[in-house]
Amino acid sequence: MPVNLDKPHLWKADIARSVDMYNGWFMDFAPAAFRETRLQTTKDVETTLKSTENLTNIRPEILRKWPGVLPTLRMSTCPPLAVDRLIGLAGVSSSMVKRMEKEKQLPVRMAAANIDRELVKIAAVIKRLADPDIFVWIKRSDPATEAEIHRAATIVADRLCGSVANPIIRNAQEQRQLAYIGQWLEARGYTKLPDRSNVTFDTMPPGTYSFRMNVSVAKGAGGDESINIPVDAVVMRKTAAKGDYPLLIEAKSAGDFTNTNKRRKEEAQKVNQLRATYGHIRPIEFILFLCGYFDSGYLGYEAAEGIDWVWEHRIDDLQGFGL
Repeated sequence: MPVNLDKPHLWKADIARSVDMYNGWFMDFAPAAFRETRLQTTKDVETTLKSTENLTNIRPEILRKWPGVLPTLRMSTCPPLAVDRLIGLAGVSSSMVKRMEKEKQLPVRMAAANIDRELVKIAAVIKRLADPDIFVWIKRSDPATEAEIHRAATIVADRLCGSVANPIIRNAQEQRQLAYIGQWLEARGYTKLPDRSNVTFDTMPPGTYSFRMNVSVAKGAGGDESINIPVDAVVMRKTAAKGDYPLLIEAKSAGDFTNTNKRRKEEAQKVNQLRATYGHIRPIEFILFLCGYFDSGYLGYEAAEGIDWVWEHRIDDLQGFGL
């Protein structure tokens, strides 16, 4: 039975309450989450500075040993360099730079000599554009003081965090949402599976739940290959019989209406993959747990796809899904 998708007369009031709830959380907790991340990032930047002799010796060997320092180095220039701008200025391999950025690793299929040549080019660009207003010791003979190093690291950390502010906030909000779901479930006698449990989503014992569990789905129409899709919360009902599927919950939060409508197809793709892989055996339920800016356009789109949802400000609606 539908819980919220078939009640459009309630959507307007729920949207307003959800926006208010998100805004309240943001004002109270988002600054602290950002500061905590900035503090750790500052320490990471200081480590990078130490490895490069406070940006006075940017050697290719450093990039080879610690490919993950590249974002810090990009934010150390004047002006700060976007990934594509660095690629263009240095004339280096796009795939190599993006692997260094995302995976903190160097390419495994590129010859070592070619990697070294690319790293030399990157190091040359960073060295030439290093910001003298931040790293005030670069053009003088006296070494950097501890206070100057910390000040420079804080500025670079601000730049790094500013470039990923939305993911930082979204991650903090997701952690809070999952914690809230866990508290609600445990108050009703559910037990969280141990981390790194080998239990698959369809073999969970009744009355258990897990976070960020991978579910294997068929890739393409043939179904010969499979891929894993992550699901935020997976709950096997207490009343589940052998062979029943758990309830799959995707935690979603948003600080504006624009991004939700850009991302709404993601859930539809995920649920269609799940239904195509498992729905022919028995029903599989996938719902959303929403907090923030989700307007009627977003809700209507999800409802048309047969995706139901629970608002965080009405978490007890989870009972309507048999929990």
